[in-house]
Amino acid sequence: MESTAGQATVPSTRAARAPARLPGLDGIRGIAALFVVLHHCWLLSFPGFPADTGPAWAGWLVYGHLAVVMFIVLSGFSLAVSPARSGWRLNGLRRFAYRRAWRILPPYWAALLFSLVVAWTLIPQPGQGSPTVKSVVVYGLLVQDLFGSPSPNGAFWSIAVEAQLYVVFPLMLLVLRRAGAAVLLAVLTVVVALIGLLAPSVPAVDLFMRLTPQFAVLFAIGAVAAGVAAGTTPGMTAPGTAHREASPWPSRLPWLVLGAAAPVVLLIVVRGPAWTVDHYFWVDLAVGPAAGLLLASVAAGRPRPLVRLLDTRALRRLGSFSYSLYLIHAPIVVVVNRMVLAPRLTPGVTMFLATLVLTVPLTLLAAWLFASVFELPFQRHRGWGALRAAVLRR
Repeated sequence: MESTAGQATVPSTRAARAPARLPGLDGIRGIAALFVVLHHCWLLSFPGFPADTGPAWAGWLVYGHLAVVMFIVLSGFSLAVSPARSGWRLNGLRRFAYRRAWRILPPYWAALLFSLVVAWTLIPQPGQGSPTVKSVVVYGLLVQDLFGSPSPNGAFWSIAVEAQLYVVFPLMLLVLRRAGAAVLLAVLTVVVALIGLLAPSVPAVDLFMRLTPQFAVLFAIGAVAAGVAAGTTPGMTAPGTAHREASPWPSRLPWLVLGAAAPVVLLIVVRGPAWTVDHYFWVDLAVGPAAGLLLASVAAGRPRPLVRLLDTRALRRLGSFSYSLYLIHAPIVVVVNRMVLAPRLTPGVTMFLATLVLTVPLTLLAAWLFASVFELPFQRHRGWGALRAAVLRR
């Protein structure tokens, strides 16, 4: 998932007023990626999902999908930080497309190759057959949400959705610039809600559910939140970054986050995991505003204790290779759980704890090494020439 929100490039006209890095966002990204890892460890240790068959103290790990929701909102926020400070304009569509492809595809394709090798030589993903030639083509072209084929990696489903959101992102900025944030969010929400309402009874509409359409609203919420943080969202009254200290707005953001999140958390607790998973379409839409407000609040430096925690060196480091962690953890977790532990342990707490002890350090180390080769160099060097020169210097 997107991993540059904490390193947003600031245009020179605003450089004196806008920080080059927004503290705390890397920490959110790192925690979300680690949450997905823990969720998959839970899934493989307690059968019966979406029923919660594990101990009560681990029940929160049922909801790993919500970490992906945070990733999508954060991705929209990340991509919109610079346009929000530049009149909601991209610095060229071709340049935007090239930089997205340069940033996302090399580690994704490397992780795809790794996942295919694991699935072909060791063990495929649970519930999936061995990947086929069609799998290679479909996943290589990032259209796995459109065409069914055996999955080589259980985490790859969301990468296709995010890539498709990149395609519509320039259109979102155009609507934001000309019509305002309220129009963008209202139009998207109405269209997506109609899809959700009609899908159960209209087969043609149900086809759109393969695209996870609610993520378009979440992505737009992230973009609007970036404008709120910068004080440039059309129709919003939040002040610019230059007036944050003099305005009460930033201090109110944490309370707005709590106000938006509390009803959703209460609903999830009352209705339970089976209902929540079955209604993720609507739950995602309900979680979106709280996630967007959280990002705007952290970007504004509030609440300060939380921002300081999220900006600790350990969480910043985790966030720096969170995309790699997301991409490669699933095959590793499956190999350890199914091939090493399953022959020796029965499903339950012992298997879960053993899976955590073995896979969390292993996936973190593997993701850091993977990122060092396939992710971080593409962050630091924006083209083949610069990358080739850096390799030669080493």
